[in-house]
Amino acid sequence: MLLAADVLSALLVCVAVQWISGDQVATLMSIAYLPVWVLIAKLQGLYDRDHRTLRHLTVDEVPQLLTWAVSGTLALGLLMVATATHTFDRVFVGVFVVAIVSAVILRALARVAWRRIIPPERVMIVGDGSLADAARRKLELFPDTHVRVVNVVPTEVARATGTFEAERLAGVNRVILASQNLDEDVLATFVRVCRDLGIKLSVVPPVRGMFGTAVELRHIADLPVVEYNTWHAPRSTLILKRTLDVSVALLASVVMLPLAALVALAIRLDSPGPIIFTQRRCGRHGRPFAIYKFRTMVQDAEARLSEVVVLDRLPEPVFKLKGDPRVTRVGRILRRTSLDELPQLLNVLKGEMSLVGPRPEQVELVDRYAAEQRFRLDVKPGITGPMQVFGRGQLTFEERLAVEREYIENHSFARDLLLLALTVGVVVGRRGAY
Repeated sequence: MLLAADVLSALLVCVAVQWISGDQVATLMSIAYLPVWVLIAKLQGLYDRDHRTLRHLTVDEVPQLLTWAVSGTLALGLLMVATATHTFDRVFVGVFVVAIVSAVILRALARVAWRRIIPPERVMIVGDGSLADAARRKLELFPDTHVRVVNVVPTEVARATGTFEAERLAGVNRVILASQNLDEDVLATFVRVCRDLGIKLSVVPPVRGMFGTAVELRHIADLPVVEYNTWHAPRSTLILKRTLDVSVALLASVVMLPLAALVALAIRLDSPGPIIFTQRRCGRHGRPFAIYKFRTMVQDAEARLSEVVVLDRLPEPVFKLKGDPRVTRVGRILRRTSLDELPQLLNVLKGEMSLVGPRPEQVELVDRYAAEQRFRLDVKPGITGPMQVFGRGQLTFEERLAVEREYIENHSFARDLLLLALTVGVVVGRRGAY
């Protein structure tokens, strides 16, 4: 499908040449040049990454597509100049623009069509305990990965009973090895068997510290090493982020003012108590601040918390309780629609929060964090963020930390824009809200 998208892009380039130049010879030459566009794309590796990657987005390959468009345009231009077919002028500016724009759009559409037509990759997880369970849950939480878990088999059972051969008959495409006790002999066995059967093999690192996208495999003097990168956003990114925060927060405050007034009236009529709820939350570097929300609970909710749950008995920190009896009728609607978060625009304007970032936790819950969990305090908390987009209330505490770590380690202005766009779909679909 990607090949078809690139061929169509090249045909659009031919149309652009004819439309801009009106030269029949130049148009025929651009048609004859069509296979070269495909060859350049192949040399750029633009047909290979989807085979190796479970979830590959077109936006990830924009730098390669830019190189493809520049290379293809220059080569076509030099060919026309060398054959005295045409001069290097505005025709080639048009060729470049049409090539890059059409390639990005058509490749994105091709991937959408591919995911609808081609069945998901069938995956067997081989492993034991919490690591295998975490792998299964993550694959189920991210359906866009386009995989389906068909079986979970203990490591020793798979190795001893030849489960691979049986599962191969069932059409397994990939084995994910998630074993707590991974040694060299076990890994070598799985690599050999999967290679012989033509099954893709992925290995989940058994060491917690090896998780995270800031960890890269590099070579130093031909020695393979795992490198742990630090994550600090460039100053220019922080300036852009703050500019976006202030601009959007100001605009949204004005646009949403009538709706906020209706929400305030509904809260006042529904139950006694203040309209705005404030609570101490942890901001960047652990600095406490007062977060603003529309009240969704009864007036004495904090005092009644001990009647609902004992924090010290919880297996992990929580920020919301499913089926909480303290939530009011209007509060349930506000939570499902995320309208209770609107007053946090004031927190954004004050610089205490950002539009996008990790969820701001209660001070009492942060006090219970282990040292390795405090990384999320390195950035400003956000109204929305990876947790809200990738599961919300369905995520366990460890899964929330994982998606937030990935966000912090790979923070960029473009990613913030993407998360804001995805948030709209999550809010409209009310996924994971309670």
